[in-house]
Amino acid sequence: MKNINLYFNKKVVIDTQQQPWVNSPMAGVRRKPLARSEDQVHITSIVEYAANSYFRKHPHPQGEEIFVLEGIFSDQDGDYPAGSYLRNPPNSQHKPFSELGCLIFVKLNQFMPTDLKSIRINTTTTEWLPGIGSLQVMPLHSVETQHTALVKWPAGEHFQPHRHFAGE
Repeated sequence: MKNINLYFNKKVVIDTQQQPWVNSPMAGVRRKPLARSEDQVHITSIVEYAANSYFRKHPHPQGEEIFVLEGIFSDQDGDYPAGSYLRNPPNSQHKPFSELGCLIFVKLNQFMPTDLKSIRINTTTTEWLPGIGSLQVMPLHSVETQHTALVKWPAGEHFQPHRHFAGE
């Protein structure tokens, strides 16, 4: 597989509605690759679990980050409804599944070596903080120079120039 969308110095916009699904090795689980390196160091995908589908127990040597978009995603530690943000640190393992089906956003292998904290946040019950202009921000995780947050853009808000030195 070749590199996909790994030009971090260029803006990339992907219309996932137009992108085809790719079957995974497990029945009932499919993916839409968003970014992937040939050596699979960087992998970002939209993943769909059909009802009663699962993945075998597997490790994440370099960590895994998940945001549940629709449905309920589950693993041996619990059930995570839409709006859940999960971080599984390097060398963690899990056996994911979905009884009712779900759609998730997944980033693999992008953790800093010091990022060893497991995180579970239900963003539907977490407070929003004021951001630039009338934006609202929900910080989710920070380690060294890496910061993860949700940003809520109200209708009519205009972009206010700002910099993200490590990318956005």
